[in-house]
Amino acid sequence: LGDVYKRQVGIIGAGPSGCAILRAFQSAKEHGVQGLPELVVFEKQQDWGGLWNYTWRTGHDEHGEMIHGAMYRYLWSNGPKECLEFSDYSFEEHFGKAIPSFPPREVLLDYVQGRLAKTPEIRQSCRFKHAVKNVTYSEETGKFTVTARDLEANQEYSEEFDHVVGCCGHFTQPNVPEFAGFEKFHGRVLHAKDFKDAVEFKDKTVLIIGSSYSAEDIASQCYKYGAKRLICSYRSAPMGFHWPENFATHPLLHEVEQNRCTFIDGAVEDDVDAIVLCTGYQHYFPFISEPIRLTTKNRLWPDALYNGVVFMENPKMFYIGMQDQWFTYNMFDAQAWLVRDYILGKEIPDKDEMGRSWAEWRAKEEALSPDYHDQISFQGDYVKFLINETDYPSFDVDKVNETFFKSTRPSLSGRRTSTTAS
Repeated sequence: LGDVYKRQVGIIGAGPSGCAILRAFQSAKEHGVQGLPELVVFEKQQDWGGLWNYTWRTGHDEHGEMIHGAMYRYLWSNGPKECLEFSDYSFEEHFGKAIPSFPPREVLLDYVQGRLAKTPEIRQSCRFKHAVKNVTYSEETGKFTVTARDLEANQEYSEEFDHVVGCCGHFTQPNVPEFAGFEKFHGRVLHAKDFKDAVEFKDKTVLIIGSSYSAEDIASQCYKYGAKRLICSYRSAPMGFHWPENFATHPLLHEVEQNRCTFIDGAVEDDVDAIVLCTGYQHYFPFISEPIRLTTKNRLWPDALYNGVVFMENPKMFYIGMQDQWFTYNMFDAQAWLVRDYILGKEIPDKDEMGRSWAEWRAKEEALSPDYHDQISFQGDYVKFLINETDYPSFDVDKVNETFFKSTRPSLSGRRTSTTAS
């Protein structure tokens, strides 16, 4: 590993991905690696944990910053904890006992925070309530300039870094489609990001557009908390459940007229009080200058990233957790270990070689069938690759695959969005 004494690494975000890179360097320190760089983590929230932090606010926070997370009050994990467990820190070690496979938000946040709490000095690298406003790279100096705003002091400042790691997640900017008549709808239209509590929909008729995890969970919560009627509208395939009798399922919404909703098959639903758009999110990083900004669709093998983490146009820039996700915490960890090793001197090939490698992975992804078994196995193979490239503690990826197979409903084939995000 090369001499990196006094190098500066800027990390954007202290969610599970940002925490993973902190833990990766802490592991190197524990193994006696010398000359580790100085790490600076910029986090606009008041604590680490990323989108697992809940706030009652929607839209923007008290400082005028866009709300980062998409948490609602009673969210539970949609993936078994056995599939996302850190390989170096188990749930049982953290809680001192076995816990159920599908824990609530608070439990997952406590688990993420608890691993780093074992080494309190790590927190000294984090600047909470510091929002990144701009990131640029100078070909002349070979350095990045990060401009951030201290939200408490209301002051902007800039610092230079040798490397930047984007750990800012991709569940912040909602994908908001428009349907004819929305502007005249006599009710409330909201994206799932702004959903906070199903209690407000008690005795209401709610139309939910989408058929992946958020749609499933929000529909279930609205039912549990007393919605009068639930209508689920899908684009590609219905959720496939045997819903209670006050549920209806239709293909995609066509138009809205006051409180009447008409669907593309001609079906009509009257007296709709609210429409919830469970329509996903966009990779959106406007604070990163265009030459080093990742632009990609949400997919298992994203654009522009060698080995899923190295920005090929500038291999001093890294991104963690940008994949469409089955694997989450342990994949972010394995990515962070690899990014750490690149920063410490592990060789990165030239651009042509990176492009060839990327194209091979993309070809494998594009050859996948819509079946979720194939998608999970593909990402499992990627995690195995990451583990083989680093000293990240190995775990039984095939067993995790099998657990996913048993816990995933068949109707999710071809729709891979997960709430257990970066």
